[in-house]
Amino acid sequence: MPDSGRHVTRRIVGVLIVAIWIGMIGWQIRREYYQPELTRLAEATLSLAPGVSFYTLQMGERSVGQATSRLDTVPDGFVLEDVMSLELPALGQTGTAMVRSAVQMTRSLEMKTFDFVLESSVGRFEANGVMRADSTLVVTIDSGSGPQTVEYKLATPPIFASILPIRLAMTGGLVTGGTGRFAVFDPSTLGTRIVELEVLEHDTLIVPDSASLERSTGRWSPAHYDSIPAWRVAESYGGVSVESWVDGDGRVIRASSPLGFSMLKTEYELALQDRDDQRAAFARGEPARGANEDVIFSTAIQSNVDLGAATRFEQIRFRRSGVDLSGFQLDGGRQSLDGDVLTVRRENWDELNPGYELPYKLMDLRDELQSEPLIQSDDPRILRQARQITAARAQFQLDPRRTAAQLNNAVFNMIAKEVTISIPSALQVLESRRGDCNEHTVLYVALARSLRPTLPRASRS
Repeated sequence: MPDSGRHVTRRIVGVLIVAIWIGMIGWQIRREYYQPELTRLAEATLSLAPGVSFYTLQMGERSVGQATSRLDTVPDGFVLEDVMSLELPALGQTGTAMVRSAVQMTRSLEMKTFDFVLESSVGRFEANGVMRADSTLVVTIDSGSGPQTVEYKLATPPIFASILPIRLAMTGGLVTGGTGRFAVFDPSTLGTRIVELEVLEHDTLIVPDSASLERSTGRWSPAHYDSIPAWRVAESYGGVSVESWVDGDGRVIRASSPLGFSMLKTEYELALQDRDDQRAAFARGEPARGANEDVIFSTAIQSNVDLGAATRFEQIRFRRSGVDLSGFQLDGGRQSLDGDVLTVRRENWDELNPGYELPYKLMDLRDELQSEPLIQSDDPRILRQARQITAARAQFQLDPRRTAAQLNNAVFNMIAKEVTISIPSALQVLESRRGDCNEHTVLYVALARSLRPTLPRASRS
């Protein structure tokens, strides 16, 4: 073969080798970076190790509870179980609650089922959910008045709230300055919210990883400490930001909220000892550590003037100082914010003109006035109570102003004022007759809705 022919052949072979090499590199890049996200996530979770973490819950310096988080592997995915015990001091009372949640997930951390239970002095709230293949979440709720089932049609399977940090870690998002936006399902509100994440910094945290018992005193103390690489992550939603320090697997080491609550990873014996110390001091009548911490006083904005005569004025101006209210929507409705001055105007009752009578017969607010799982306005007990308060029969025309005042006064008088930790249900509140602002609100709304005419959902709007 002539030299020129051999030269052409070598060139062709060289080009083919380079082309094959480029093709292999391209295939590898495509395999690593362009495969479906859930496939990459499922591969990443192969390194996710099961384990149990213990936490002490604090408000300021006072211990208010304990928590346990357990992650287990199952043949087709993971199960995360969280248990939280709370004892919140408020206005001389102690509100207690036990919260349990369990979520079963696929290998790619998609929610398959969940169970959520909140038990407190006012009753029990339970919710169980199943994700169907068509991205419909079927939830069964029981708040003390019997089970009810609701369905949520979702664009994509949501992330269970407690899984979010793990999901961030498994997708490689733990990089300082990194951000993310996720649809998160919260079992306590039975709703999906958009949560924005930002990784703020990276550091090393020191936490106890074992405890030893001092025989002479019967006291537990940290026996050894561990250094854990951690990332500070901010979760923002609804104008509120919660910060957490998480490890490389997304497991929480420390967390805090703007209201003064914190969660600290510790050992089981140390968490229980802290709780027992607080209870023993209370039983002896001694002020416990952080005894001045009160959930109401710690989260309320104090005024330096007596507001007992506030109703005498058409408007009141407050000058804010010493408090950070960034993220809170304070401008709108009957109040306006100008710099650090908040102006609140009193509604003129005599000038209110609803422009309609009850029952409200138009259909423009049909969906907003429907009964809901926790606002059971169609229940005969709610309807009977509302008609008793307003002395209304089915066809009576009622003045909305007078009716609103009657319902407001009746709800205020029938509910004993107690700080409660609960997910309030109107029927549950009607039966227990005790609670705080949440219980007042949910019962009032149910009573008010029950006075609408009974109209089918398919009626013309």
